[in-house]
Amino acid sequence: MVRHFGVFKFKEAVTEEQIAMCFGTMKDMVGKIPGLLDMEYGCYNSSEGLNEDFTHGFVMTFDSLASRDAYLPHPVHEQAKEIVVPRLERVVVFDIEV
Repeated sequence: MVRHFGVFKFKEAVTEEQIAMCFGTMKDMVGKIPGLLDMEYGCYNSSEGLNEDFTHGFVMTFDSLASRDAYLPHPVHEQAKEIVVPRLERVVVFDIEV
């Protein structure tokens, strides 16, 4: 399995409704992209203060490296990026194999 996780800092003008739409669009990829098993997301929720201004995060679970690789150029992913990326100020994505 592969965990594909990331953190977002949305642009200042982005509303809570737009943030919800972004994550809803991402969540909707589950079941449309083969091998994408699950997607979870939420707001930063720690008193540590180590988030470096990132406000939201997500974790996707893929059944294999091959499925993760196929997801990257998948048309459904490309459509989601068209909605999400223009609303981001910063993003970091990181993958681990488990």
